[in-house]
Amino acid sequence: MSADRPVDNAPYLTHVHNGLTIEGYSRAAVQSYWRVPELKVGFDLGAQPWDFMGTPTWFISHTHLDHVAALPVYVARRRMMKMDPPTVYVPEEGLEDVRKMLLIFQRLDRGRQLADLRGVVAGDTIELSRENVVTVFNTVHTIPSRGFVVWDRRNKLKDEYVGLPGEEIKKLRLSGVAITREVRVPLVAYTGDTAPAGLDAEPACYNAKVLITEMSFIREKHRRDKIHKFGHMHLDDFVERADRFQNDLIVAGHFSTRYHPQEVRRLLDAKLPPQLKGKMKLWV
Repeated sequence: MSADRPVDNAPYLTHVHNGLTIEGYSRAAVQSYWRVPELKVGFDLGAQPWDFMGTPTWFISHTHLDHVAALPVYVARRRMMKMDPPTVYVPEEGLEDVRKMLLIFQRLDRGRQLADLRGVVAGDTIELSRENVVTVFNTVHTIPSRGFVVWDRRNKLKDEYVGLPGEEIKKLRLSGVAITREVRVPLVAYTGDTAPAGLDAEPACYNAKVLITEMSFIREKHRRDKIHKFGHMHLDDFVERADRFQNDLIVAGHFSTRYHPQEVRRLLDAKLPPQLKGKMKLWV
């Protein structure tokens, strides 16, 4: 057990970038779970590290078991520790089945599964706080799937009022004139499992300060047409798009269990162009 973790029940890695802590673990067909504690949000619950329990809001990209299996465990643990029920967003198409799943575990466990479940579709905007909102976009997988972007939003003075004396600005505001405009900056984009078309569908994936995404396959012999058909991405998909990634940090995970971590590092070191290599963190 790690000295700084009360219960070391599920592995995860940690990386801090520009005031945001990325924590999680992702391996294809095993389990995926991520969180950004400063934003008080998590993505996917294929497992649930004990110390992720305090994160109150989760976004589930899709309902494959390696991304959702630990949802009943997480909900039960929060109830056991007398925490408020969490808010969990899932693709609208799976909402009722996820609700039924929690009811089944409630009967099996004899403990109430208290959670605020909400379905989401592409185009939804979710208020997290005064400073942060989440937008939803469609990804491309074998079942209905969503990606998410967390935005920082600020109200800035409209250009036509910049330079006016403070007293005059105050008078305009008190008279009901809208003197500010909302400015949004994408902080974190999360794709879950997706073919490249899902990544391309949301421009913020290429502009967010942090992109958390999948790179399930890396070997040259693995056919990309088949990989894309099953809703995943290959190393070559990233190489082809190298100039599009304006992110500060790209966290690449969900590697196939076919690969040893040393192979992942070796192949990516050999093939990634410099502009990607300098900003990509391999989650292996």
